[in-house]
Amino acid sequence: MPAVFSVTSEQLGIWMVAFLWPFVRMLALISTAPIFSEAAVPRTAKVGLAALLAIAIAPTLGALPAVPLVSAGGFWILIQQVLIGAAMGFSMRLVFAMVQAAGEYAGLQMGLSFASFFDPTSGGTTMVLARLLNALAMLLFLAFDGHLMLIMTLAESFHALPIADAPLAAGGWFLLVTAGSQIFSGGLMLALPLIATLLTINLAMGILNRVSPQFSIFSVGFPVTLLAGMFLLQLLMQYLAPFLAPRFAAGFPFMLEFLQGLRR
Repeated sequence: MPAVFSVTSEQLGIWMVAFLWPFVRMLALISTAPIFSEAAVPRTAKVGLAALLAIAIAPTLGALPAVPLVSAGGFWILIQQVLIGAAMGFSMRLVFAMVQAAGEYAGLQMGLSFASFFDPTSGGTTMVLARLLNALAMLLFLAFDGHLMLIMTLAESFHALPIADAPLAAGGWFLLVTAGSQIFSGGLMLALPLIATLLTINLAMGILNRVSPQFSIFSVGFPVTLLAGMFLLQLLMQYLAPFLAPRFAAGFPFMLEFLQGLRR
């Protein structure tokens, strides 16, 4: 007689829980993390990648909470995994937001505030210079194997913060909020040489306009600031990778520190 393979409803529920809860956390991170969340990446690819990672990581999770999937406790665990994955992806996006802020600051000083277009990633209008720096940051992220380290950190997150029905502590959320200040400080630090130089040029042209009233600052000022900004931007490009490399490297331990804060 051939062997009969039978699956009980209890076993099926255990298998669904072991797959669904990690899958939700991974899909939330992939939907918010840099590179993976880009609009150019098809949704089917995002879902497929999350499902593949969930299948690979599920056997290493150990014991899961004995909570039925279709219950208030199971729904609460699903919500927790969505929040955890989205917050992890957002924490990594802080570095890219820093680069975009630097592009916004520099674009305003160069007179490129009108050079903007709709960005499907952010859902709003973004300056061309900010979009250019963001694209360069993504290329550097790939060159530093950041996408692989992000997947590795995602796998480690299930050991740093296992799936449980316990409430999340507020320390991790406070840590994430305070880290948002790096967007403004880091963006200003990256664009500070360009901003200071252009501000000096504008100050010099203002003094020249007062000394020589026939000097038309409106017809000369814009080309001068634009050319000077392009020249300075070219000089700053060689420092972009050394500036972003330690911040990319610090982003992954911060994600684990954030998860540890949720356990306290």
